[in-house]
Formats: sequence, structure tokens, C-alpha cells
Amino acid sequence: MHFVSKFVPAITQWIKIVLASGAVFFAVSGHAADFAKGADVGWLSQMESRGVNFYNAKDVRQDCLQVLQGCGMNSIRLRVWVNPAEGWCGQADVVKMAVRAKDMGFRIMIDFHYSAWWADPGKQNKPAAWKKHDISQLVTDVASHTTAVLTALKNAGVTPEWVQVGNETNDGMLWPEGRASKSMANFAALINSGHAAVKAVFPDAKVIVHISNGYDSKMFRWMFDGLTAHGAKFDVIGMSLYPELKDGKDFVRQCFDNMNDMVARYGKEVMLTEVGIEVDDESRAKAFLTDVMAKTKSVANGKGLGVFYWEPECHDNWEGYTKGAFRKNGRPSAALDAFK
Repeated sequence: MHFVSKFVPAITQWIKIVLASGAVFFAVSGHAADFAKGADVGWLSQMESRGVNFYNAKDVRQDCLQVLQGCGMNSIRLRVWVNPAEGWCGQADVVKMAVRAKDMGFRIMIDFHYSAWWADPGKQNKPAAWKKHDISQLVTDVASHTTAVLTALKNAGVTPEWVQVGNETNDGMLWPEGRASKSMANFAALINSGHAAVKAVFPDAKVIVHISNGYDSKMFRWMFDGLTAHGAKFDVIGMSLYPELKDGKDFVRQCFDNMNDMVARYGKEVMLTEVGIEVDDESRAKAFLTDVMAKTKSVANGKGLGVFYWEPECHDNWEGYTKGAFRKNGRPSAALDAFK
């Protein structure tokens, strides 16, 4: 057992050792088999509406989700916007995409932005209908919106495994009322509203609080010390990581240290819910992703749950995004071989 404890400290599942004819056999079940290898594909339905095609490594045209599955991915992440102007990433679009992914055998993550458009560290804008609402009403809004979307998913036969309450909420969400640097108590109240709504519809779903810059231990401690002090309820700490390729190795090491710190400090599971890298040098990008996944799998106590590439299907600089992991011809780059 010394060999096992030394070389696989992250495995928390049971290990049964059978000795036969002097040989050692291991039967393993649990966390290692459950590791999420995923992709956020929130843009996919919009891309398809514009006639964008996808091809597998053998140059055969396929459903993009099939291509990703062939690259080793087992999970799909979908963002939700509140009444978006063009409908993309709204409730109907998300339910349709989630059913499609579920029917192909993917595990599902739902990512609530609580905004009509992108919510990220630089902007956490309230939807138009919530514009004049105070914190008390916003708490109700979060619960109502979360419940409505998740109920629609449930009615469509989709059971998400993970649900994010907010997206890259480095300074809270639904500004200014929910801005963490102004009122951590308000932000915690919004998190708890979302958490309660998730558990009411899907009791087994894991609730994620997600912030960016997974390498920044100081920021993560500030945020999760604050949320914990104000009684916020959540199951998983989600991180984003988008280094430049030349800095990838250092950022992964710092992120790994931060993941272990989060586990030790708060006893929570951790996950890279967003990762992206320039893939012009496919071999180096693959090495980066391989390193990311290996380190996440080896987080202390088996609490590293998985890695999601953000919009890998983007190619030819779709919408100006340069870290998609497909080539310009619509084929997956070798970088995605890391997920195999």
C-alpha cells in the first residue's frame, strides 16, 4: 500500500487488492472514473445557424458534439442569459442544447450569468427587467429565474450534474447591490438564493461559485473567506485559467497550489470550469492541457473534479475569440488530444 499512497494520493475511492500467483491486481472505482473532461459550447447553436460546419480528425463532417466526444470529452457546459435580445443562451436555447447533449450521453453543467449578456470580472450587469430592483427583490429574482430554467430542464428530461450560481464573480454579481467589495453579505445572500433554488429542483446537483484567475490565491482567499464568514452555501469552487502559452506551465503550477489551498482551507471540491490557450503551436498547447488535467486529477483528497475547455469549437477567430481549439478548416487541433 505504500506504493499506492506515494503515487496516487488523489485517489479517494476504494482499492481492492487481490493477490494471485504472486501477482498484484487492482480493482478501482470512483473519482478517477468520474473525472469531467468537458467543453463549454454556448456559441454552438448560433454558429450552426450561420452554417458553420465541423469535421472529425478523419475529415468526415459530423455534429460538433460528436467531434468533441471523439476527442475524449464527456461533459458539456451551457451558459444561461436572462431574456437575451437574440435568444441565444436564453432558456429555450439552453434547454434544446442540453437535451441534445444529454441524449448523446454527456454530463451537463448549467452556468447562470444572471445577466442578459456576458457577465465576467469586468461587468455584472442586471437584466433590464431587474434594473430598478433592490437587494431583497434581486434575491427573489435569482430564485425565480434559477427555478424556471432548471424546471424547464427537468421537464425536458435533463438532470444537470453541476450548476454555477454566477459567472466569474470576482467582485460579486448583479451590480451594484451584489458587488462583493461593497457588501459581501449581499453577495452571499444572492448565492444562497441560487443555491436553495438549485437544490429544490435538483437536490443532488453540485452548486459552483466561480471566479477567474485560478492562479491568484490572494483573491480566492478574500472571496471565499468573505462568503464563508457570511454563511454562503456552495459545494464546489470553480476557476478560470487563460494564460498565454509561454506562461502556461507557471500558471498551471500556481493554479494547482491554489486548488490544494482551497481544499485545505474550506474543505470544498474544486474544478476548472473554464480553460483556454492559444493553439497555434498545437503540441505545446496539448502539453499545457495535459498538465492542467494531470494536476487537477491529483488535487488533494480526490477533490479535483474536472476541466472544461471554453468554446473549443470556435475556429477562424469566431466573434474575435482567438483561443478556440479547432483549426480554421473546422477540424479539431491536436491540442484536444489531451482530453483522450
